Amino acid sequence: MKKILMATLLLLLFTALSSYGKNLKPYILGAESASSVNETVAKLKNNLKSNNFKIVGVYSPAKKSSKRIIVVTSGDILASVKKFGGLRGFAATIRLAVTKEKSKVLVSYINLEYWGNAYYQKDFSKVQATYKKISARLKKSMSGLGTLKNTPFGSEDGEEPDDLQDYHYMIMMPYFEDVNELKTFKSHSEAVKKIEKNLKNSKIMSKVYRVDIPGTDLTLFGIGLFGEDGEGYFLPKIDFGHPKHTAFLPYELLVKGKDVVMLHGKYRIAISFPDLSMGTFMKISGTPGDIEDMLESLTK
Repeated sequence: MKKILMATLLLLLFTALSSYGKNLKPYILGAESASSVNETVAKLKNNLKSNNFKIVGVYSPAKKSSKRIIVVTSGDILASVKKFGGLRGFAATIRLAVTKEKSKVLVSYINLEYWGNAYYQKDFSKVQATYKKISARLKKSMSGLGTLKNTPFGSEDGEEPDDLQDYHYMIMMPYFEDVNELKTFKSHSEAVKKIEKNLKNSKIMSKVYRVDIPGTDLTLFGIGLFGEDGEGYFLPKIDFGHPKHTAFLPYELLVKGKDVVMLHGKYRIAISFPDLSMGTFMKISGTPGDIEDMLESLTK
């Protein structure tokens, strides 16, 4: 009886440890560079191109020279999005960041397994093999940048895949599918044209990228948010740890057929900062609405 009990306890312990080992964090610290931000960005861009990534946008969040975002896509990413369609359009790009923190320049990028589980949900297993190959190419893209790290970060304990597939910050908070529906147009092309025109004329927003998913009616925009309610306001209030969550940005806007939608701020911000305390979240309580107002103005 004692042997059976001991075996059961060992099995439970092994299962718990195995489950903990699968916990995922939102970002990967890829490398620590001894070069400047500009030099590191230039090297990283060359590496990404060499590893079959297409650069679709580069910008400085909150217009800070110490932070740079590089956004990429590739044929296999777009093929995965096309296969499943709909809100999977938000998975059409990969965000990388070069951030100067004190005397160090850090290169980070989103953890594809983390975000893949969040955006593909129960279908992630069907694209997991592709995502592993893409992750390997991202890791190779860190070569020659400095000291290689390959360290997940962004949450102390991480999140289990099953929890990410059904993620919400807390009870009564939005899930992935609870998007903000901003406007319905007569056609996909009319929606894209209106957003492009308004972005050109905007003084508080800029187009970081536009990605049209081939063979679909999906177009994903990445948008820099400036002005008094933009990145310069909310980023310092939530991104105060180290390494920085710079690859959280830019915010996205998806044209899905005739509809223009965005991920709810209380989902998109929370999943980017899963350890965010309620007290800190309350400091930016108006930000989800501010972002919605800014992006909705692009449809008018």
